[in-house]
Amino acid sequence: MGKAGETLEPRIYVACLAAYNSGRLHGVWIEVGDDADAVWEAINAMLKASPIPSAEEHAIHDYEGFGGVGIGEYACIDKVVEIAAFLRERGELGALVLAHVSGDLDEAGRVIEDGYRGVFDSLADYLQDLTEETIQIPEALRHYIDYEAMARDAQINGDVFSLAAPSGRLHVFSGA
Repeated sequence: MGKAGETLEPRIYVACLAAYNSGRLHGVWIEVGDDADAVWEAINAMLKASPIPSAEEHAIHDYEGFGGVGIGEYACIDKVVEIAAFLRERGELGALVLAHVSGDLDEAGRVIEDGYRGVFDSLADYLQDLTEETIQIPEALRHYIDYEAMARDAQINGDVFSLAAPSGRLHVFSGA
């Protein structure tokens, strides 16, 4: 099934259930663009070409290019198209957030728009940047600030959360 870190060119493998239940493999990989009707046309063409006459039912048996976001076997095609569009628009970041919010597209959009703070090597790096941008730190005190402890506290308190990218860097978001 889909893997994190893959190229976000969403496609699904749709199988004919009548053929599958008869012990035969019949299906097709379908690129998931912005048009649900085009996906349905491909599904209907696959069903029409089934070795089982009058096949009507399908299931998504595999998928790729969804950046780790899960696609269910009986997922609504309109929803799959929405997810694909979201991922094409927002890339890896969108995939990480969408997986974090359990596939809720509205919540994922809100988290990105309202809470995204950037990508950093560590949460401590983010807090150091934030601290140095917002207050004047006397030179004599710079070496006494424990940004690791600040990061730990900010995360425990729910002020921030982070999602690890496949590259190992962290996407940082404000909490709540």
